[in-house]
Amino acid sequence: MPVVRRSTAPTFSAPHGGATFIGLAAPSRGSKETSAWQVTLPPHEPGLEHSLDHEEVFVVLSGRLEVTLDGDTHEVGAGDAIIAPAHQTLSLANPFDEPASAVAILPVGARGRIGDGEPFTPPWAA
Repeated sequence: MPVVRRSTAPTFSAPHGGATFIGLAAPSRGSKETSAWQVTLPPHEPGLEHSLDHEEVFVVLSGRLEVTLDGDTHEVGAGDAIIAPAHQTLSLANPFDEPASAVAILPVGARGRIGDGEPFTPPWAA
């Protein structure tokens, strides 16, 4: 059973905005079916609307976030889970004064899309 230590897991910066991602489970780190990463949003970070071709689940570890799913916005905090259905517009924002982090879980091979752009696999999930 592979063990990925957070201290040696790769860190990625978002191509848009100030979010950071720590790649925990992915095919490049031994996972065959599920990818998982920790995402941290700094204070006052706006959300980036995107969609995914598979369901994505987030578990908030610390701080608070605003999640918008197909136009409906919800505030979530530590211990809360977000279930983002496939093909719905999703945005995570942190309008608050402290950083927020969550673990995201997505099936291996899932692809995202920003607006009408080309589908892509996030590097932290590859």
